[in-house]
Amino acid sequence: MRNGFAFGRVAKHVRHRYPGAPPMTTRRNPMTNAVRDNKALHRFELEVDGGVAFANYRLEPGVVIITHTETPVELRGRGIASRLVQGALELIRADGLKVVAGCGFVVDYLELHPEYADLTA
Repeated sequence: MRNGFAFGRVAKHVRHRYPGAPPMTTRRNPMTNAVRDNKALHRFELEVDGGVAFANYRLEPGVVIITHTETPVELRGRGIASRLVQGALELIRADGLKVVAGCGFVVDYLELHPEYADLTA
């Protein structure tokens, strides 16, 4: 049950097992921490905990060239850059475009994630 007794038992179990864990809620916003395409600045962005990780890009006909990725120092080591690149690749796929990795992090990400091989130009 979503809002009933079963959820309460799970939340109680999590708080007991992991002291200090944030309270669980039944309503989650699927757009929270969603990667967005900031077309005005030519970059993909991911806002987390008040900071913004971004991936700059340049457009060519049918291709998005990701030139640089950056994650604020306080957000590093949490997988934020990977989530950013994954979200950017999903947006690129949805737009029917290809990607060129002009940034070392994106090169490495694509090598580790063959599910995006169809996007490489």
